[in-house]
Amino acid sequence: MTDEIGVDSYTSPPETLLDVPFVPTDENVVEAMLNLGAVGPNDVLYDLGSGDGRILISAARNRDTTGIGVDLDPERIADAMEEAGWAGVQFLVDFIEDDIFTVDISAATVVTLYLLEMVNLELRPRLLSELRPGTRIISHAFGMGDWKPDDWREMSGVNIYKWIVPAQIAGIWEWERLDGRLYRIDLQQDFQEITGTAWLDGEKAILESADLQGARLEVTLRENSTAAQDSFTLHFKNNELHSVKTATPPKA
Repeated sequence: MTDEIGVDSYTSPPETLLDVPFVPTDENVVEAMLNLGAVGPNDVLYDLGSGDGRILISAARNRDTTGIGVDLDPERIADAMEEAGWAGVQFLVDFIEDDIFTVDISAATVVTLYLLEMVNLELRPRLLSELRPGTRIISHAFGMGDWKPDDWREMSGVNIYKWIVPAQIAGIWEWERLDGRLYRIDLQQDFQEITGTAWLDGEKAILESADLQGARLEVTLRENSTAAQDSFTLHFKNNELHSVKTATPPKA
């Protein structure tokens, strides 16, 4: 997350206003953001616009999380490194002087932001294309336009948002049921929202639900309105269907 509101220290597209004051994030909000992101010792946390580094330092000190802070202000980078040293977490975190619009973020499992919504929107294409499916994005106060959050919390009158980067799964996918019959689905995608059409052995079937979280799609289908439900978990990798698991049917 950034410890400042906006991008006064970043290079950015010409239409982005840079005249925004530094606003440190309240420690209670920091903790709420890390909780919403379920940040832990196995994560790599990137804070885009890291300011004084308090998000990364808190995650490293209390959760053993490694991370990278990105800011273009060398004074803030120096301050953050000094604070990390005082906290004894300098071996877990690093702060780099770089541009949030061009820095490599592909290693992140969690990204934190405290930027204006117009800046979030400028970043959104990079977040969707360069982060791995399943990466969590946590934003203090500002949304992502028409990309609806997967979860959110209110803290002292301020909203905190969470998105899970979705795999790109629009297209036609096929797999066999345990009895050898062939399901086929044609999916349309709007971020994590999935709609589509289904067939079973070439006959129109019913796609009752489709829930995408990262690279995992939970689907529920029926052969017809009176048939029992079929539930499957589809896992995608590199924009291809990687595996299909049949859910255990509910007991009658």
